[in-house]
Amino acid sequence: MFKDVLARKGEEERLKREGRLPPGQSLTNKFPVLHYGPVPRFDPTTWDFRVWGEVEADRRWNWEEFQKLPRTKLVMDIHCVTRWSKFDTEWEGVSLKLLLGEGHLKLKPSAKFALQHCEYGFSVNVPLEVALADNFLMATHFDGEPISPDHGYPLRGIVGSIPGRSDLMSPYFWKGGKWLRGLEILAQDRLGFWEQAGYHNEADIWKEQRLAY
Repeated sequence: MFKDVLARKGEEERLKREGRLPPGQSLTNKFPVLHYGPVPRFDPTTWDFRVWGEVEADRRWNWEEFQKLPRTKLVMDIHCVTRWSKFDTEWEGVSLKLLLGEGHLKLKPSAKFALQHCEYGFSVNVPLEVALADNFLMATHFDGEPISPDHGYPLRGIVGSIPGRSDLMSPYFWKGGKWLRGLEILAQDRLGFWEQAGYHNEADIWKEQRLAY
């Protein structure tokens, strides 16, 4: 056990030198489960995903249709506001940026923010520049397997940091919502669940923007 602790500390030091471990964070090799409320049941016959608001036309996909949308794979580091960080995680899912690029959606000029709507009325807000960036994904798979129910199956928002991409905004992991059911595109920002509870609206990992006060 002592050797494991030393190995983890050594790995943390390497990640610090590489500029990948944000301030106040610690490396974990596990994947802690944190969420508010129960885990919802998934019924593929009734599940759907919607995009509406500041778009030229609202869109809706059932589960079978959603699985046929263009897929993207992404490897990035994730950083939880509760101070753990997990590195080189692999995700697969649907990119909002790619949906727009391939003509599945068209935004109005007034579009500025995206509000993730999840099961049980949970919501998470991000600027549109985050939702359209390379480090945001609506993910169905983690490490080559469907995401577990505890981690948001069948669909969750994923946002983190890509090593070497200092041009990307990198918010804490809560800025991707579990059990995602829709995106509302907004002209003006609207605070999500945790943001209304006092969490920082921008949630920049490098500035340690954990709370709004």
